[in-house]
Amino acid sequence: MTSVFLLLSLLLAVVDVQGGSEFRICAFNLHHFGESKSNKNDIMITLARIITRCDVCLLQEVRDRKGTAISKLLQTISRYDTRNQYNLLASERLGRSESYQEQYVFVYRTNTVEVAGQYQYPDNLPGDEDAFSREPFVVRFKAPKTSIQEFVLIPQHTTPVNATKELDALYDVLQEVRKMWKTENVMLLGDFNADCGYLAKKNRDKVRLITDRNLHWLIGENTDTTVKHSTSCSYDRIVVHGEKFNRAVVPSSAQPFNFQQEYELTEEKALNVSDHYPVEVLLKVVSFKAFNGVTSFRNSFIVFHCFCLIICHVLS
Repeated sequence: MTSVFLLLSLLLAVVDVQGGSEFRICAFNLHHFGESKSNKNDIMITLARIITRCDVCLLQEVRDRKGTAISKLLQTISRYDTRNQYNLLASERLGRSESYQEQYVFVYRTNTVEVAGQYQYPDNLPGDEDAFSREPFVVRFKAPKTSIQEFVLIPQHTTPVNATKELDALYDVLQEVRKMWKTENVMLLGDFNADCGYLAKKNRDKVRLITDRNLHWLIGENTDTTVKHSTSCSYDRIVVHGEKFNRAVVPSSAQPFNFQQEYELTEEKALNVSDHYPVEVLLKVVSFKAFNGVTSFRNSFIVFHCFCLIICHVLS
């Protein structure tokens, strides 16, 4: 029986190794990312280092009028990380003014996740039309290696002076998406401007995205997501809907990524990249599963061999 126990332990260890890889979702405000930044090699390499940490990365403040900067970023990412394959999905250019518009851009690893649907919120709710300056570009992803399997991401970069109203209006977007796609697995993320002077404490009980107990705010109010040493604000947030999705999150994994400290940059050089830290969260990974249900031949063979040894031992 002792040998059977040892073989079973080996089998479980192999399965745990197979399922031990991370699945990371990130949101990053790139601070006026366009042609100028894309022509600076040091900034692009730093961005590639940051983004390739993530299986899915939402980019905000993409101001790529000619459509060349984001393509150059994808090329830099693909050259930097040759172990994975990447693609991107971009919204239309959004904004009330022709002189200032942004895009939401999702960069994702095609070997760990695939796009299952997309939806540009029309912002035409009766009685609350044009609630957003930059309407959410909602994307549904399949991620077989995660315990949640499939989820929806609702991005939002609020207008600072209208943050309270836009955050409350996000609740209506959430309800529409849940009904339309018949899913409870929804994450809302981005630069919410949800702190300091833009979201007063006295107004928070008026925001349904905050008061609904089915919503879990994973980035705490005392978490600084800004690069400047002179500021300390929790602008960037990650919110998950429902207990099932919340249980699929690795506990305490939601946090900003301090790339200035990690890459030993001066404050000036870090600010050249962005004035925000990206925020991120890890999802639990299902043991013994990989993209499209394919596991590595080596690990499959080891598990099969261990299983045969156990059966032979028991029969003998």
